[in-house]
Order: sequence, then structure tokens, then C-alpha cells
Amino acid sequence: MRRRDWALPSILAAALLACMTPGYSQTLSIKQGFDAAWTRQPESRSASLRRDAATAAVDAAQRWTPGPPALEVAAKTDQFNRNVGVREYEAGVSVPLWLPGERDSAQAAASSEVSAVDARLLAAQWRVAAEVREAYWSYQRARIEQQLAERRLANASRLAEDVARRLRAGDLARADSHQAEGALAAAQAALAEATVARMQAARAWTLVTGAQEFPADLGTVAAEPHPSGTLTSDTHPSFRELAAKAEVARKQQALAGVQVRSNPEVLLGGVRERDVLGERYEQSIVVGIRIPLGKSHASDAKFATASADLLEAETQLTLEETRLRTQVETARGSLNALQQAMTAAERRAVLASETRGFHEKSFRLGESDLPTRLRVELEAFEAERQAARSRLEVQAGISQLRQALGLLPE
Repeated sequence: MRRRDWALPSILAAALLACMTPGYSQTLSIKQGFDAAWTRQPESRSASLRRDAATAAVDAAQRWTPGPPALEVAAKTDQFNRNVGVREYEAGVSVPLWLPGERDSAQAAASSEVSAVDARLLAAQWRVAAEVREAYWSYQRARIEQQLAERRLANASRLAEDVARRLRAGDLARADSHQAEGALAAAQAALAEATVARMQAARAWTLVTGAQEFPADLGTVAAEPHPSGTLTSDTHPSFRELAAKAEVARKQQALAGVQVRSNPEVLLGGVRERDVLGERYEQSIVVGIRIPLGKSHASDAKFATASADLLEAETQLTLEETRLRTQVETARGSLNALQQAMTAAERRAVLASETRGFHEKSFRLGESDLPTRLRVELEAFEAERQAARSRLEVQAGISQLRQALGLLPE
């Protein structure tokens, strides 16, 4: 009888795995991945400039005048007509003045924009955290699937070797050998698919974080802690962003209601003149004020725009509150269900492992057939897979609950 080399498929599978799997450096926690991802975001890189712009607006609103003074210079001469020596030179400074209540409104609007910058940055961090969490748990799922596939291949290889030995001894038929070989081939295919899935998850993680290191094994790094708080509109990044947007619109609306006309101006200058050639120049002081008449048409547009922004932000706040409360309730309910499923899956895995041990021993003693042994082996693998996935899904559910509550990775 020809001897079949059952080690060859395992060697080929290992070679395939080595070719397809990149060098995973599992060192990053979810917090480290978030930090790496945030440094790459445009909001992070422009944060200091936006704060400087908001601070500059506050400084401008605290000045004594709404704008810089202007220099006015004029000259009068008759040398192009009579040319009797009439000369007049005038120089002055024009200073704009605040409208009643405009300075206070401008300071309030500028201060609200400073708060809005920080709120927008926090909301951007929260959205980046959602992407990092999704990529992190997708990679962990793919990693566990690959590890389980490796164990399945190891078990299938041991079983195939046992069948080959008993086939050579004449205890089993060649049909049993084909079944064992088919189970080994299925395990090899499952490992290859799991390897590809892990590679894809690794690429997705790198695209999100920009890091070449990958998430650490959950057994070597602590997962995110279970949140103890509840949904609070004062701290949730999405609420804070929309509330800041509404506050900015409210202050801009108040400012537009004050800026109904152009700013008045006060003029202070001097005049130097003579009537005919040969006379001495006379000097005089000029004091004047410029008051715009009528209403500015631009103020209507500003007021309408600010009113629309305020209504939009307030409506978004109402909708966002309902959405996030529903999201938190769903996340809590899902987490409770996942914890119950984990308890059941771990119990099933223990029973399936014990059953596998019984049938493995009876198969070696020739007391059970190969189809039963293969079925029990597959059931044990599925039970182990379900238990491992359920433990991971509980940790992922905690992470999703933290995301719904507006908490950043820790």
C-alpha cells in the first residue's frame, strides 16, 4: 500500500501563510491608534491657526474703534485758471466710531467663536474615534479568525496523520482517508481566507491611523473600560458642537441687529490757506463728524443669514438629542445581549471541548467511526469560534457604548 505524506499539505499551508501575511507588529492599543490618527487629520493641523483667528477677532472687538483711522489730504489751487496765487492745503484724520451697542455685541460674537473652535475640534476627534474603533475591532475580529483557522488546521493535520497511520495498518478504508484529506483541505482554505481578511483589515487600520504597527493582542493590552456615566448634553462632543454653532448664530444675529447702518466717523484736521500771491498763509483747525443716513441693505442679509443658522442649529440639536439617546439605548441593549450570548457560548465551548476529547479517545481505540469524529471536531471548532467571537464582541460593544456616550478612547 502506498504511503501518503500527510505533512505536505501542512507545509504548503504554512508556506502560503508566510507569503501572504505581512510582518505584524502588534504593539498599539486603541488609544495609541487614535492618537496616531488624530495627528494626521486636517482639523488637528489647523487647530492652532483657527484659535489664533478667533483670538484675533476677540482682540479686534476690544479695541476703541471698529476700524483703523484713515488719513485725508486735500489741496486747492487756481493755477490752472486765474493763477492769482490761491492756495489751500488740508490734512486730517478720520476715525470710525462704534454704533450704540455694537462693541459689546462684537465682543460676545467673537467670544462665542472661540468656544466654537474648541467644540468643533472635540467633535472632529469624536468622529475620528469612531473610525479608529471600527478599524480596531475589524482587525481584532480578523486576527481571531486567523488564529482559530490556524488551530483548526493543526487539529485537522493531527487527525489526518492519525487516519494515515491507521490506513497503513489496515484499520481504516481509503474512503476514510479521503474524508480526512477533505477536512484538511477545508481547513487550509479557511486559513487562507482568514489570512486575506486579516491583511485587508490591516490595510484599513493603516489607512485610518497611518501607523505601521497593528493592534496588540487583547490578551496583552487592556480593552476600553466599561463606562459608568450616562448621556450628558453638556459633555457630548456632538451636542457641544451644535450648541456652540447655535450660540455663534445667536450672537451674530444680535450683532447684525445692531449694525443697521455704516459706522459714523469723526474728523480732526488742519487747513493752511492764502487768497492771493504774496499774502501770508492762514492756519485753522477742522473738526467734523460723518453720520451715514439711511439703513444699510447688507444688515438685512446678515440678520437673515444669522437667523437661518440659528434655526438650523436649534433644529439639529433637537434631532441629535433624539438620535444619540436612541443610539445609547441601542448600544446598552446590545451589550447586555452580547454578555448573555458570551455566557452561553463559553458554556457551549466547554461542553464541545469535552465531547471532542471523548470522541478523540474513542476514535483512537476504534470505538467510533471517522464521520462522527469529523462532525464532533467541526462542532467543537464552531463552538470555540463562537466563544472567542462573543468575548471579542462584548469588548467591542463596550467600545461602541463609549462612542455613543461621546467618550474618546482611553
